[in-house]
Amino acid sequence: MVVTDSKAVAGLALPVIQVIADNMAQGWEEAVLATWQMGAEIKTQYDKPEDPPSRDCSMVITIADPLAEPRIHRAMPGGIGDLESYRQEVVDGIRDHWIDPVSGKWQYSYHERICAYKAPGIEQSVNQLEYIIDALVEQPYTRQAQAVLWQPWRDAGYKYPCCLQRIWFRILGDELVANFHMRSNDAFKAAFMNIYAFTDLQRYVAEKISERTGRTIRVGQYTHYADSFHIYGSYFDDFKGFLGTVQNRTWEKRTYRTEDVQELIDEAKVEIAAALAKEKEEINRS
Repeated sequence: MVVTDSKAVAGLALPVIQVIADNMAQGWEEAVLATWQMGAEIKTQYDKPEDPPSRDCSMVITIADPLAEPRIHRAMPGGIGDLESYRQEVVDGIRDHWIDPVSGKWQYSYHERICAYKAPGIEQSVNQLEYIIDALVEQPYTRQAQAVLWQPWRDAGYKYPCCLQRIWFRILGDELVANFHMRSNDAFKAAFMNIYAFTDLQRYVAEKISERTGRTIRVGQYTHYADSFHIYGSYFDDFKGFLGTVQNRTWEKRTYRTEDVQELIDEAKVEIAAALAKEKEEINRS
């Protein structure tokens, strides 16, 4: 459900759009469509001269039950293997060993910024996820269970700075609520994978709190904030495929239940583990 008044949005330089959805697939689809229909036209620093302006807005997506099925949208760019790989990258840190800016490799990963945050003058990195879990175990209603990712001494002026800025959790009743705030978010080609991984991190935190307290904490509402939620003009032609899927297929034919693709997820896990083992072997030999 898009709750923004389209007439009011039309009068804003940068539209602010809110989507409230029952599940993740619905939330992503409606947010992307709303951005296409109501987003401002604006150029980006990554455009080629011939690219049309992007569609852009500030977006708030609230998902009532992030783990509800159907959870996966068939029109997401990339395959199930890519989705599982990215989930492990964010939740498990499987690519943190790629971080080596001096050698021209990764500047950061979300997992590294959350679980091993480094700051000048501080010798030991900070595991912010561990702090979040500890804080919520000690005081479930605390408003201080958050992590920050931006590092101005490194990110300011960097060509591809960290998009995810802050995460915040709180327990209401027996539910863990999560807010994830991004400064910039590619609506079509990245947002679905982002939300899929972020809600799995929410699941992880809920499980850890449940284990520590002996109390069942369920995954509650998830809210995704994006200061710039955009569809790049450079791939408008690719985006037509998404629009065709939404227009020509039923809801059942444009989504998957997790159980529908569980075999593909399991196969991806095996392939990812094998690739990581090979990387480790090569690193040990070098």
